[in-house]
Amino acid sequence: MGIDADALEMESAESIRRSGNGVDLHVVAAGDADDPLVVLLHGFPDCFYGWRHQIEPLVDAGYRVLVPDQRGYNLSDKPAGLDAYQVSRLSADIAALIDSEGESSAHVVGHDWGAMVAWDLALRRPEYVDRLGILNVPHPTAFRETLRSSPRQVLRSWYVFAFQLPRIPEWWLARDEFAGLARALEETARIDTFDDADLDRYRESWAEPGALTAMLDWYRAMARRPDEPPRERVTAPTLIAWGEKDPALVPELVEKSARYCDDVRVERFPTRSHWVHVEAPEAVNELLLEHLDG
Repeated sequence: MGIDADALEMESAESIRRSGNGVDLHVVAAGDADDPLVVLLHGFPDCFYGWRHQIEPLVDAGYRVLVPDQRGYNLSDKPAGLDAYQVSRLSADIAALIDSEGESSAHVVGHDWGAMVAWDLALRRPEYVDRLGILNVPHPTAFRETLRSSPRQVLRSWYVFAFQLPRIPEWWLARDEFAGLARALEETARIDTFDDADLDRYRESWAEPGALTAMLDWYRAMARRPDEPPRERVTAPTLIAWGEKDPALVPELVEKSARYCDDVRVERFPTRSHWVHVEAPEAVNELLLEHLDG
């Protein structure tokens, strides 16, 4: 099972393997190896396929693009135990990926959990991040502060607490051919954002042995293996693109996150959801290219 670059139906994209930081990652690569490097990071319950609308436009604009399945997902390694999913290890994977390309830094763009990894890399190892792109996930300090002060955000984060239970979340999300995970995509997006073909591809990625528990262990490690970065200020030029119809995050997190960035541009999408890059790909791609081109 699982899906590879063939799912993109894109001649310029290929599946490769990259090893580093103790794991072997499946990576979709596209573009000339001599071009400036962009790394795109997916979240939950996604995989490389979530960036299908961004890869080719970035390549056409003159970038080398790497899109890993992050550890635990789809065709990448799925180490056991919560320690393997501490955020410092997740961001170290991306530093190792950049190293494997023969580069000392890259533009890093993340969505959902991928954005949390991107924030962490920019804070923990800022020398690896040229420009930072963030889609619909807050700065970690802003999120912690809001969880302490906002009952609305606590209520919207109910699933994080539910995922801490052993085995029950796996059973619930996987039953009826992953109906629970499919609902997680559909209920957090605008109607018809994901078609049947998209959901079938995602089901293949979720069916990889060990994937579901590994994906949930990201949430379990966040709660039980907290791993705060050594600083709060982001020095890399940062773009925050935010779909305001996100059911999981309160809108004020945008401004709170921007306060931790030395050089930031915020763009809101009032009618778009958590999946802003899938729902409004042309607008998001234009923003990303403006930001990455400096």
